[in-house]
Parts: sequence; C-alpha cells; structure tokens
Amino acid sequence: MNSPNSVQHRAFDEHSRLQSKPQTLDDIYGEPENFLEIEVRNPQNHGVARKMFTDYEIICRTNIPAFKMKVSSVRRRYSDFEWFRDVLEKESSRVNIPPLPGKVFTNRFTDEVIEQRREGLERFLQIVAGHPLLQTGSKVLAAFIQDPSFSKDYFHY
Repeated sequence: MNSPNSVQHRAFDEHSRLQSKPQTLDDIYGEPENFLEIEVRNPQNHGVARKMFTDYEIICRTNIPAFKMKVSSVRRRYSDFEWFRDVLEKESSRVNIPPLPGKVFTNRFTDEVIEQRREGLERFLQIVAGHPLLQTGSKVLAAFIQDPSFSKDYFHY
C-alpha cells in the first residue's frame, strides 16, 4: 500500500515534469525581456575660473521601445539635469520626481565632490528612466538620455 507521502511525491514529480521545459541557451544567456542600464561616468571639467563647469557622460543600454537606440552615449552638465528635472515635474503631476544631488558652492571641482555628484546623477537617472509612466508619457526623457544633438531650446515649457 502506498503511503500518502509517496503518492504526493509522485504527483509533484509528474506536475514538475509537465511544467518545466528544458532551458535553451537563449533562455540562459539571451537578453532579458526588458532591460535598462543607465550609467553616468567620465566627468570632465571645462572652461576657466568663473566660467568653469563639469559635464558627465550618460551611457544607456536598453531594449525598451520608449528609447530609440539600444546603446547611446551623450554628455550633459548639471544645469541640463536641473532643467530636465523641472520639465519632468511639469509634464507629470502623477509621478514624484526624485531630487538631484544638491548644489555645491565651494570646492565643487574636487574629485570627491564630482564623484558624489556623479553618483547622485546616476541614481536620479536610473529612477526616472526606469519609471513606466515617464517612459510612456514624457516628451523629453528619451531625448535627454540618448540624443547627442538634444537642445533645451527645442522643448518649450
């Protein structure tokens, strides 16, 4: 006579066998269904004295349809991010837009300050670019992150 446990085991094994299909190499190593990687890197200082500023490279890798290119690289400065955040707030009252890293008034060109700002800008973009409502509803998101000829003048807000 079969014990209740052995009957359950056989039923579970049969269920598992029917439910699982062998994984293909594509399943294991292929692109995930939707992916978005945003990296802010390679800060560079430009100008002299009071006209000095830092810009950052934004690398985007994605297969999400809201973005025009699978891989892109653009450079943006902090003031561009400020403008971008303001526009996102105006565009989307239903989404809480995260803050940017704070303004720095002294020693803003030290490696430590630039690195902290780079990390903050990267976090900001990862949150914003990953938000489904912004991906589908924002007119500036993809352009800001991917278009090298992006201009604030093109968008009137």
